[in-house]
Amino acid sequence: MSTTTSIKKYLRKQFFPTIWCAGCGNGIVLGAILRAIENIGWEKDNIVMVSGIGCSSRTPGYVDFNTLHTTHGRSIGFATGVKFANPDFKVIVVTGDGDATAIGGNHFIHAARRNIDLTVILFNNYIYGMTGGQGSPTTPVGSKSTTTPYGNIDNPFDISRLAVAAGASYVARGTVYHATALNKLIENGMRKKGFSLIETLVNCQTYYGRPNDLKTPIRLLKWFKENSLSVKAADKLPPEKVKGKFLTGVFADIDKPEFCESYKKLVDKVSVNGGN
Repeated sequence: MSTTTSIKKYLRKQFFPTIWCAGCGNGIVLGAILRAIENIGWEKDNIVMVSGIGCSSRTPGYVDFNTLHTTHGRSIGFATGVKFANPDFKVIVVTGDGDATAIGGNHFIHAARRNIDLTVILFNNYIYGMTGGQGSPTTPVGSKSTTTPYGNIDNPFDISRLAVAAGASYVARGTVYHATALNKLIENGMRKKGFSLIETLVNCQTYYGRPNDLKTPIRLLKWFKENSLSVKAADKLPPEKVKGKFLTGVFADIDKPEFCESYKKLVDKVSVNGGN
């Protein structure tokens, strides 16, 4: 049985075709998520997928898991509650650069700080794609959007390094161009105990590409190819060769106490000691 055939059992086929724009990279990320789940062997009934608001956050509507579509910026907050209520659930958060790092920024950094066992797959398309193409916290300097028609002057977040600084156990960045590598990055994040972030650069030719002379999916995918550099390769190059490139690969992979397990140990300790 091919991988494509085997992952179809995870889909709600009645909701296809998707509402995503033709050529959008979100479907590539969806496929990577399902291939990772298939490789690990998780049961559908033991998976909870949580999203907020945005193009990426439509993903739960297409999968046959327990799903929760929440309010803007609150996906990680809701997911924290789900995991805390039932630590046996495999909780996946799908979110976007605006959803997770603008209105949802505090939820993002504090879930990483607590190291709660969530797999956060963040679709970064440099823009608010669903609500009209406004600039987001990751829009590159100089890029045009509906709110920065003369070029963005805000410095963007480096989401992966933000997650590392906040204390995440596993942090990686991939792109939809490097689809095979993305499959493995997501799978490794799902296998990791603790807070995992997989930042995925996704093409949005509709709202990011058109105003920035990257009007087709192919041009954006080529842009990912030409402007990316693996972390391992960057370590061997002089700074001038790395400048202007975005890095891909694994930024953090560490073992540390997970929040739900630490909380259970505290409860057990207090119960044994009679609350003293």
